[in-house]
Amino acid sequence: MERVMKVMQWLATVVLVLAGVMLLVKPLTAHAQEVAAKAGSQAAGPTRFTVVDAGTVGKPDVVLIPGLSSSRAVWDAEVKLLTPNYRLHLVQVDGFAGAPAGVNATGLILPGIVEELHGYIAATGIHPVVVGHSLGGLLALMLADKYPGDVRKMVIVDTLPFYAVLFNPAATVEATKPFADQMRQQMLAIPADQYAGMQTMIAAQMVKDPEGQKLVAASSGASDRAVVVEAMVEDLLTDLRGDVAKIQAPTLVLYEYDSTMQQQPDPAAYEAAMKAGYGPMPHVTLVRVDGSRHFIMYDQPAKFDAALEGFLK
Repeated sequence: MERVMKVMQWLATVVLVLAGVMLLVKPLTAHAQEVAAKAGSQAAGPTRFTVVDAGTVGKPDVVLIPGLSSSRAVWDAEVKLLTPNYRLHLVQVDGFAGAPAGVNATGLILPGIVEELHGYIAATGIHPVVVGHSLGGLLALMLADKYPGDVRKMVIVDTLPFYAVLFNPAATVEATKPFADQMRQQMLAIPADQYAGMQTMIAAQMVKDPEGQKLVAASSGASDRAVVVEAMVEDLLTDLRGDVAKIQAPTLVLYEYDSTMQQQPDPAAYEAAMKAGYGPMPHVTLVRVDGSRHFIMYDQPAKFDAALEGFLK
């Protein structure tokens, strides 16, 4: 039990910055429809995520990628805001928030998602702004790094180029691997009832709004644990610090700041890590959103939407 409690305490800290758990999948708008990851009658659909096409055809394209354990419903408020003036491509990763795991059930996940995002963008002929929250933000960075022509602009929501620096400023991927492997083993070994009971505690670390906490906990519990753990480990072992300097796309980075948080890392250290992580990026603007935890769009919706809409224009 002591080991389980230590894992629970650690997980609450990690998920504060790694997770993007939100609502279960639900209908978005009357105009939303499922679309394939590639256009054309001979092209195959996606195998690692699904996409809902919403908004107004012919308007500028925006791809929105939610975070760990999240559904696309995390963007519901933004869909209402942006639908008249943008065409929205709303991604959801298989295995998150009740979606079947599919091929994400085995092997590496993130590189395959990046390849399929590239395929989707190429097949549909779009040149979008890519918006990503948490793990979705990391995927956006990976896409812009490997396929710079795919991304017109980016909005990164509470994502670091290398999360391990929060726990050790001198961290490297190699030095982090043993810790990540131990985390994987411990998280998979937690009994199902105890794992389910952790979700309320984790949600309280990620969102201040009481109703939002309930939704976050419910959605996290509906996600495939094996997929969540694998994606979290890959996230923890992805270091883009040496790559962000090459990304030329104009980028807005929104990050949380809650002075009431007692959990480590403290808000000042987190802000310093954000500034250091994105410092080498040539066309980046960092905006701190006070009074928010990890789900900025949920804790400070007016501030979030104003920043997003302003950058899109």
